Amino acid sequence: MAQNTLLEKVLSLQEKFASLQEQLSSPEAMADMKKFVQLNKDYKELEPIIKAGLEYKKTLENLASAKDIFLNEKDEDLREMAREEISELEPKIPDMEANIKLLLIPADPDDGKNAIVEIRGGAGGDEAAIFAGDLFRMYQHFAESRGWKLEITDQTPGTSGGYKQIVFKLSSNSEGVYGVMKYESGVHRVQRVPQTETQGRIQTSAASVAVFPEAGEFDVDLKWEDIRLDLFCASGPGGQGVNTTYSAVRLTHIPSGLVVQCQEERSQIKNKERAFEELRSRLYNLEHQKYLDEIASKRKTMVSTGDRSAKIRTYNYPQGRVTDHRINWSMYNLPAFMDGDIKECIDQLQIAENAERLKEAGD
Repeated sequence: MAQNTLLEKVLSLQEKFASLQEQLSSPEAMADMKKFVQLNKDYKELEPIIKAGLEYKKTLENLASAKDIFLNEKDEDLREMAREEISELEPKIPDMEANIKLLLIPADPDDGKNAIVEIRGGAGGDEAAIFAGDLFRMYQHFAESRGWKLEITDQTPGTSGGYKQIVFKLSSNSEGVYGVMKYESGVHRVQRVPQTETQGRIQTSAASVAVFPEAGEFDVDLKWEDIRLDLFCASGPGGQGVNTTYSAVRLTHIPSGLVVQCQEERSQIKNKERAFEELRSRLYNLEHQKYLDEIASKRKTMVSTGDRSAKIRTYNYPQGRVTDHRINWSMYNLPAFMDGDIKECIDQLQIAENAERLKEAGD
């Protein structure tokens, strides 16, 4: 894409950006909270593009000025200063252009949201449940390293440890959690000697991870009259006070048949609120999945499509290796990875997805 064309594309958005600024400060937007939320979202999406475009424009102008001085100025000191400025500015242009091209491609509209994560033990019986517990601790440590908040919504412990199923929310005030965690959706396979194996034989087990964006208050019009509420005694950890009172909540969305439950809080009211939030997110995810399916139909490597049936990663304990099959990436420090050091893998997945997006834009 030529420099002039790229610059024109960015600057053409300035008028829309200025209009959004004006609308955000208007009494009409203040009075309509749903409209205000959408305007603010659109504004934040455009802001980095405009900022990068203006910086790019300034750099091109400074470069043109330095070249003019170098070609036409007779003073050798000024020409030398211009030469230094040219050698400093020219290498920056390709990176700035690549960044702007990436910013101009529409991102996943839900990258900035918090995430709901569900881990289920799959094939492998007790060992699969133990592995699901290992994955939960991996994400727990990763969340701690980024300063995220983790809240468990529901859990079903395995008979020999770990979890048959665990659902939790990851949230942050400073960054979009879903945009990071979405790469974890899929089937995770483990190869190791199980704790329950007496012969020392290596077994292959699996656990599925589903990650979906948390829906905001205005994303889904969810009404209590469409929900059936059931109360029951909590099971599992929590102590006698939790296990003998009707604090656990199950919500059934009658039109869709979706069911969620929450039993982690002592308070029935808090469980009810958290179950409602999760139900809203699961309903939103039904629509979001259509967006992911559309991406999957276009992309060949499917770095991030939300396909929960796809085998995405293998954890090989005898070799101390973890391999992500989507990008053929391996790391030979499995203990560190299982302790939450998964950033490098996610970074590589993001790089691969960005390369895909740039290729799509060029095709």
